[in-house]
Amino acid sequence: MGISLNGRGVSFAVLECPAGTINPPHTHPHSAELLFVVDGSLEVGFIDSTNKLYTQRLQLGDMFVFPKGLVHYQSNANANAKNPATAISAFGKANAGTVSVPSAVFATGIDDNILAKLILLLSRRSKQVSP
Repeated sequence: MGISLNGRGVSFAVLECPAGTINPPHTHPHSAELLFVVDGSLEVGFIDSTNKLYTQRLQLGDMFVFPKGLVHYQSNANANAKNPATAISAFGKANAGTVSVPSAVFATGIDDNILAKLILLLSRRSKQVSP
């Protein structure tokens, strides 16, 4: 659920993340995101402009800022949680925009052969930098 305050340049959304689920990697091209955990706990992460992953485990009452335009995700990694983790996200724009990375890559008609080559290339690169 999301709400914008027309003419005020702000909006917010409520994220409910059931046990063991993830809000897939995505970006907000028009605004940073301030996330406030109101129930449960979340693992969050974002990738900076040098491709470095930053992660943090958030508990009830914690806040986290995702910089504008950077790929990020939220996950309720606690598969045994009885209730969903819940957070409120605030944005500095009425429409922060959302670009889902999986949808942008896999649901836009890019030829399967190109995607296969990309995945193979990424797999090789990750093996090169692994300890």
